Amino acid sequence: MDDYRRLADRIADDIAAGRLEPGQRLPPQRVFARRRGIAGSTAGRVYAELVRRGLVVGEVGRGTFVRAAPAGPGERALVEAATAAPVNLELNYPSAPGQSELLAPALAPLLRPDVLTEALRPAAADGTPAVREAAAALLATPGWRPAPGRLLFTGNARQAIAATLASLVRPGGRLGVEPLTYPLVKEIAARLGITLVPLTADEGGVRPESVAAVHRRAPLSALYLQPTLHNPTSLTASGERLRQLAAAVRALDIPVVEDRIWSFLTDDDPLAAHAPDLTHVVDGLSKRVAPGLTVGFVVVPEARLGAVAAAVRSGGWSAGRFAVDAAARWIADGTVQRLVAAKRADAARRQRIVGEELRGFAVRSDPRAYFAWWELPAPWRADTFTAAAAAHGIAVTPGPAFVVDPNRTPDAVRLGLASAAEPDLRRALRTLAGVVRGAP
Repeated sequence: MDDYRRLADRIADDIAAGRLEPGQRLPPQRVFARRRGIAGSTAGRVYAELVRRGLVVGEVGRGTFVRAAPAGPGERALVEAATAAPVNLELNYPSAPGQSELLAPALAPLLRPDVLTEALRPAAADGTPAVREAAAALLATPGWRPAPGRLLFTGNARQAIAATLASLVRPGGRLGVEPLTYPLVKEIAARLGITLVPLTADEGGVRPESVAAVHRRAPLSALYLQPTLHNPTSLTASGERLRQLAAAVRALDIPVVEDRIWSFLTDDDPLAAHAPDLTHVVDGLSKRVAPGLTVGFVVVPEARLGAVAAAVRSGGWSAGRFAVDAAARWIADGTVQRLVAAKRADAARRQRIVGEELRGFAVRSDPRAYFAWWELPAPWRADTFTAAAAAHGIAVTPGPAFVVDPNRTPDAVRLGLASAAEPDLRRALRTLAGVVRGAP
């Protein structure tokens, strides 16, 4: 194992044992390097490894702090980190009442020996005609329906993102993203050697002129965007903004990866409806159904089917046949649609709780979303508030986790509303409101 990873493991052990507490500041890298007798560059790699594992958060000009809800000491794969906090507003997987009872009947036929033998075979990246038809119907919106022949399948939506980006952006290439972006995309980009370039955004989403301006300075290989219920701000781009973005990417011939993982909570059309020949739509079942048995979807421009399929295979990101067959059954028998309806109602109830318990604070969200972006009042900082929340047994995600430009770290946190029971959510939000009214 590399020396820097051994050092990171020791600090991870100190965090796990409580010798380093949430909110505690680590020494500056130059001081750490001097104490350990290592090069400054090695110290930088240690701190970067701790950030990658989700154990610490760094803010330019302020330092590096132990996170409130650290991940385990092992390396993370392309999954979200869990936490042992009693109330988890960091992990964000919705669950509907009676969900297991709804899902079980479709699995029973797959357990017959003759059917199971076939279901345990490897799945092709393009699935089967029946599965493609089912997925196309599931992803359709009032103004858009993907062609079934343009669908590919992966193990989950994160793998779909990784495969699509690997097919579009060479190592060293530039990927345009919103100024706040999905943290796992930051990790995927780091692993693929991709440079993330923040675009300019306003209340309507990414500004089309900023795409052209950034592309002029140095060419972009692609864009990664979340125009529907953007995570973490919940912003949804209007139809007019999507048409403007489509015109911009067509004029520049820039491909787009459109993340639609939360789109099941809305009926809004995708960017792909306006730029189908450039847009790769990524979606999945982890939020619609459950994270444990899921499938990722990629709707690919026809000319790029071979390239994305090859990336899926070479990355080892193919979907399991059992999961694909189960997903097709859940779609066909209406189970997914029933779960979606229940989760839409659940999200609306939880947003009402946010409105009641955090009234008067600067909270940005959408009545349909499962998360909220809380801009903290001065003098609170994201790290100190995250640590204070942890001291009350509540895990939240600090705003810097989503930031692309390290020189712009927001004093905000994302609240994931899906995983906690509603009474626990209300109690946690009430507690956090009391915390923020006090002094750091």
